[in-house]
Amino acid sequence: MILAWLEKEAPDVLCLQETKVQDSDFPVAPFEEKEYHCTYRGEKSYNGVAVLSKGAPQEIRFGFDDSGETEGTRLVSLRIEDLHIVNTYVPQGQAPDSEKFRYKLDWLTRLDEYFRTRFSAALPVIWTGDFNVAPEPMDVYDPERLAGSIGYHPAEHHALSILKKWGFVDVFRKHHPEGKAFTFWDYRIPNAVKRGLGWRIDHIWATPSLAEKSLSAWIDKDPRLMERPSDHTFIVAEFDLSVEQVTRVSARMPS
Repeated sequence: MILAWLEKEAPDVLCLQETKVQDSDFPVAPFEEKEYHCTYRGEKSYNGVAVLSKGAPQEIRFGFDDSGETEGTRLVSLRIEDLHIVNTYVPQGQAPDSEKFRYKLDWLTRLDEYFRTRFSAALPVIWTGDFNVAPEPMDVYDPERLAGSIGYHPAEHHALSILKKWGFVDVFRKHHPEGKAFTFWDYRIPNAVKRGLGWRIDHIWATPSLAEKSLSAWIDKDPRLMERPSDHTFIVAEFDLSVEQVTRVSARMPS
């Protein structure tokens, strides 16, 4: 499915989360045949992040400690020419009264520290991936009923707002300030896609100077309607980075 989508859309960068495959089993060859560089870190059956890029990646770092020892299969950072990309798979959190939820909030706090110590909001930085948080009421299918649930909880919104204040613009909402739009539909809900019962938890955020150069952003729902799909689909943003260069960045799949 990913190879077919790459053939169709040909993004300059594709960020993947929840790859669920150890490094020795990552399917490098098919992507390299399509002239993509592969940067990845994973583990069997859990987590996993990857970046496929047409440009050669530099300054590759995994995890909060840059070595990959701490959350290396949930966070990868790299630079392609002048563009910095941070691809994350934020913990899901399980339930608001669980230790895993506390861990999720702590994880987002650590990520805020990560950006503040390693980057400047004046740089062209993209933060993308599965945030496992729907920021606004229009990002969930039923905000009243879902209020306080995992993925749409005030504590998560607060943690995400701190990160945003550091210097990020939600690129999708820059181009689509109103209206419901989703990237994730739970398998446990029958016919969730056709019924419009989804969440927008996959995001492409950019620092202000980079967001100003964004030309468009959209969600490709078609892959979610295919046979045996991921429960997530692709979100895409286009940036005009120079007179001659338009860069298309996409996030999500597989899972």
